[in-house]
Amino acid sequence: MNTLDKTIFGALFFSLFATITGVGIVVPLLPVFAHDMGAGGIYIGVIFGAFSLSRTVFLPYFGKLSDKKGRRPFIISGLAAYTVISFIFILARNVEGLIIIRLIQGVASAMIMPVVQAYIGDITPAGSEGFTMGLFNTAMFLGLSFGPLLGGLIKDQFNLNAAFISMGVLSLIGFLLCYFWLPPTHTEKIFNKTRNNNQRNDKISPLTWHQLYTNRGIVAILVFRFVYAACIGVVWGFLPVFADFEFKLSGSSIGILVMIGVFISGLMHIPMGLLADRLDKRLMVIFGGLIVSYSVLSFLWSDGFSGLLIAGICFGIGGGISMPALSAITVIKGNVIGAMGRLMAITTMAHSLGMMVGSLMGGVMMDLWKLHYVFPLGALIQLLGTLLFAFLMCTKGSGGD
Repeated sequence: MNTLDKTIFGALFFSLFATITGVGIVVPLLPVFAHDMGAGGIYIGVIFGAFSLSRTVFLPYFGKLSDKKGRRPFIISGLAAYTVISFIFILARNVEGLIIIRLIQGVASAMIMPVVQAYIGDITPAGSEGFTMGLFNTAMFLGLSFGPLLGGLIKDQFNLNAAFISMGVLSLIGFLLCYFWLPPTHTEKIFNKTRNNNQRNDKISPLTWHQLYTNRGIVAILVFRFVYAACIGVVWGFLPVFADFEFKLSGSSIGILVMIGVFISGLMHIPMGLLADRLDKRLMVIFGGLIVSYSVLSFLWSDGFSGLLIAGICFGIGGGISMPALSAITVIKGNVIGAMGRLMAITTMAHSLGMMVGSLMGGVMMDLWKLHYVFPLGALIQLLGTLLFAFLMCTKGSGGD
């Protein structure tokens, strides 16, 4: 049985943790910062959506190239770009400038996330998909949880520019870790013409883009990633505004609210990943999705910090149950079809589109009706997506096993 390459895993784990922590620092600050610049709900949605838009456009390109050229060059280049862009945020003087910077940042992100995930998928031992992806995703979720908390504290103690500088420094750390720790590109397993994971010894003919998008199991994965990301877009984009406008909470309190969901989810990824290797992964995704739907709706019922905190904890529990299982399903699919880079790219694409649609629909709902209606909208999207996932994965011909 293959064993996990700890050097590669460690390089990707710690570099992603540093980078995501830096990015997470500005998550609770951008909506309020943009609102102070005079941005309404739609503009706030556009600022968040711009990142997702540019990332979505370039994801298939970089995912496909990484299957041909290797993973390391794109990871290194993306992290270097992230570092530079982080410092450019300091120069933003208006909403339009923020939108442009977020568009460029999205391109850099397209070079990092799907390629890193594909690299992890390449080195994941058969039968340990849930545990390996759960362990790796811990870096992302804990980075996103510590980031917002640090961002709120930095804003309260210093200023917004200090938060952007912190993001740049942490991105630089991620770049250096990958630059020095990842082995040369020619040693990557993607260049092997046959499978060496003892599952299959024959050459694999990767699916075409059309086959990827029409495979029922893959469509189910994409649907769930989309609706879950839409809920994240709603929570990240409008919970800070809701908490500031309704309850006048401090920057650190808002940072805690944004942090708690991803923190709880991150803590759950390892045990839930182990459980996903033993239980029906599809049922775990469905159960977690229903919890996410309920938790997003419960933000509406909150009467202060404690209520919002409980809703955020529930949001994290739902994601912590569903996402390790979904990641395991994705890795298994990627190995079967022989196109890990492309599959990770389109799943990240679904995530980006979900973030963009959730942010934009939330912004429209806020401007045309009322801020409170944003949360029922997110809950409904998650519920419908979870039901569609269940139908696609649990009916004949899904390929969901």
